[in-house]
Amino acid sequence: MKLDDLKNKEILILGLGKEGMDSFEFLRKVFPDKILGLADQLELKKFPKKTRKKIEKDKKIKLYLGKNYLKALFKYDVICRAPGVPWKKISPYLRKRQKVTSQTEIFFNNCPGTIIGITGTKGKGTTVSLLYKILKQGGLKVFLVGNIGKPVLSFLKSAKKDSLFVYELSSHQLQNLKKSPHVAVFLNLFPAHLDHFKNFREYKKAKENITLFQKEKDWFVYNKDEDFLKRLAKKSKAQKISFGLNSQALDCYLKNGRIFYRGEEILRTRQVPLLGKFNLYNVMAAIVGAKLFKVPTKTIKKGILSFRPLAHRLEFVGRFKGIEFYNDSLATVPEATICAIDTFKEKLQTIILGGHEAKQNFKELAKKILETKIENLIFFPPTGKRIWKDILKRKKNTKTKNLKPYFVENMRDAVLIAFSQTKRGKVCLLSCACPSFGVFKNYKERGGLFKKFVKLYGKKNT
Repeated sequence: MKLDDLKNKEILILGLGKEGMDSFEFLRKVFPDKILGLADQLELKKFPKKTRKKIEKDKKIKLYLGKNYLKALFKYDVICRAPGVPWKKISPYLRKRQKVTSQTEIFFNNCPGTIIGITGTKGKGTTVSLLYKILKQGGLKVFLVGNIGKPVLSFLKSAKKDSLFVYELSSHQLQNLKKSPHVAVFLNLFPAHLDHFKNFREYKKAKENITLFQKEKDWFVYNKDEDFLKRLAKKSKAQKISFGLNSQALDCYLKNGRIFYRGEEILRTRQVPLLGKFNLYNVMAAIVGAKLFKVPTKTIKKGILSFRPLAHRLEFVGRFKGIEFYNDSLATVPEATICAIDTFKEKLQTIILGGHEAKQNFKELAKKILETKIENLIFFPPTGKRIWKDILKRKKNTKTKNLKPYFVENMRDAVLIAFSQTKRGKVCLLSCACPSFGVFKNYKERGGLFKKFVKLYGKKNT
């Protein structure tokens, strides 16, 4: 929505997390005298102190907090929904002619600069961070926004025509959008967030919005190794640029251990400072994005070579008592864990799995585990038991394998078991294949505790 369209509307901000509060502060600056509604399932006393102070300080708000917070929806013309609030949860409370918008939509419709939107089930954070670094080194006026950067509305007032915004876009942010970024980058797609969406089809539909509303002058950058993305490219009106590992009929491709862009060698794959074959896709996407903005190859290569893995993404924690520990806490779907397992191959002896129930399918993960040299399986509830059941079902049809399962409820016990059961020279990997909620607050807390206890017990004579 254009900001002028909001002038005479009753506005409710739904969801008061990081993005919701950014929306509130932005709209307060734009409309200093307007009464704004704020709604969230938390009671005021449960908010962080800083958030609570901001809410209490403003005398021109109406609060709707606690279990009945959704009943306030019908009173408002416009609802600014935070991405963490599922659409399926609010739809029963909506009436005709109400407008549901979001921070992303407001930014897309009012930003004078160029938006580079990047999505995919996995790899978004690495790709946006790498592309941002390369563009910045190329001397462009670039900003990192979205899930991994700052909320976008804080940039809107100072945005210029020459501003570039590298925007990490989740399925939650893309859902129900009617506008796409100028450059859309789509990395991959597999089932995720099925606790948030009705089904995989709805999740996939949300993701498609990154390109469905692009125009002829826009660009769609996609992974040509994925059949779904090849089909989506045919629907897109934008100009297309493809990348991939399995075909040379692409703009960015792999040949003889080197990455090329339209015939020009960029760098050797062994020079890429990121573990895993899957990370080559992220690097290729960043190369294409940089080339679109005419960044020299020398600068692109320099940016890649100096890039360091982000925290919780196959992050090397250290070598303790001869064991290598890796933190891959952001692996919240089975496909990401499968990629992590492939990275270490025979060195991987111990893996920590399980977590929040998000309706994942663990059959392929079970199959992959039985094909490897993994011996120790440490499981968090509640999905740990379900993963183990899928492994046992498949184990009956394979050669006998000595797998040892351990069921824990905290990270301390998981790490102690890892130290006691993993041999010197082998790898212990935290890659849970599930979201963290329940046992942990989020993936950052899960990965942080893993690192803390690994370092703590790695130094002790236990």
